[in-house]
Amino acid sequence: MSGYYPPPPGAGGAGQQSYPPPPTSAPPPQSQFSYPAPPASSPSKSYPPPPQAGSAATPPPSSSTPSYSLPPQQQQYAPPPQQPQQQYAAPPQQQYAPPPQAVSMQHGALPSHLRTPSSASQTSSQNPPQFAAPPSYPQGEGDGTYPAEKQQQQQQQQQQQQQQAPVIDPTGAPSAGHFVGATAIVDDVGTFNGGSYRISHRDCNTVLTVQLAIGCPLDARAGAMIAMSPSIVLKGSYKFSMKKLVAGGEMSQSTYTGPGELLLAPPMLGDITSLRLTGRESWSVSHDGYLASTQNVIKDYKRQGLGKAMFSGEGLWVYKISGTGLLWLTSFGAIIRKDLADGEKYIVDNGHLVAWNTKYVLERVSSGGFISGLASGEGLVCKFTGPGTVFIQTRNAKSFTAYMGGQQTNA
Repeated sequence: MSGYYPPPPGAGGAGQQSYPPPPTSAPPPQSQFSYPAPPASSPSKSYPPPPQAGSAATPPPSSSTPSYSLPPQQQQYAPPPQQPQQQYAAPPQQQYAPPPQAVSMQHGALPSHLRTPSSASQTSSQNPPQFAAPPSYPQGEGDGTYPAEKQQQQQQQQQQQQQQAPVIDPTGAPSAGHFVGATAIVDDVGTFNGGSYRISHRDCNTVLTVQLAIGCPLDARAGAMIAMSPSIVLKGSYKFSMKKLVAGGEMSQSTYTGPGELLLAPPMLGDITSLRLTGRESWSVSHDGYLASTQNVIKDYKRQGLGKAMFSGEGLWVYKISGTGLLWLTSFGAIIRKDLADGEKYIVDNGHLVAWNTKYVLERVSSGGFISGLASGEGLVCKFTGPGTVFIQTRNAKSFTAYMGGQQTNA
């Protein structure tokens, strides 16, 4: 009998395969080992018999998460936290307006799958950055709004300053709008019919650079040329007249015809300014104040009275300029422009006049007698009455000549 028992287990293996009872008695140990196995394959073997009638239908719910039995145990803790984190991570990228709407819709959909405390804690932890971020909303709109407000404030301040500038000083000092030229150190650039010009190296070593078009003429004082392009044609003219002879004016004149570049400068240390003529006015220019002019500018001589010829410092004859075009004036030292209102009076010492388009009279400015006038060094002066404009030079050529002569004598 002892040697007979082994065969039945080997041969009866096929019959022993039908032992359903032993597996039924062994489920307790299998249920203990089923917990590590379920993650891999237990759902298909361990739980299928009792509830697995619906477990066969549960694979689709893996795509549709609304099942309430399995998701809370296996899928609730891992996926839901990942989903809100992804959902809340995206809104901060959009920032500001979109996130509040997305968050409100998410809270309406989340309670069916997520716990309210977890969603509340997440929203409470993420709401503060949302409130902190909105202050930076000007990045979207502020590029055009905030700087614009700042520019408006600056423009208002500038307008207020400009409105306050023309106010007349009660002491009689000229306002900035009527008294210009002393601080003119910026290059003056402009155009005219047939070319362009630039006044540079101001205000005592000033140079006038002119660009002439083909066939465009330019009249200039003789000897004022510094340099020019080889394409420019220079033609000198000599005109004799009794006026020039008596006035001591220049008989010769230079005419430059383009194309090319022309550099002009006065013979003394001084400034240059431009004056645009419209044909409706005429200017009186001192015999040293004329530098150059464009075509259609008429240059003639005008005789002054005997008193003005003797004491104004400008002689008996002065230039009379009229027509249309550009006129360039030169001065000894800096040049100042003074605009006079109607009825306004202004006094200029003799020897400091460059150009004017209003009448003036000679007066004695010093109070007291003849000795007081000699002591003050100011005798007769030129008194102008507006409306009009006066160009003044800051240095007196005769006084400078006397100063240099005294220095040579002392040496």
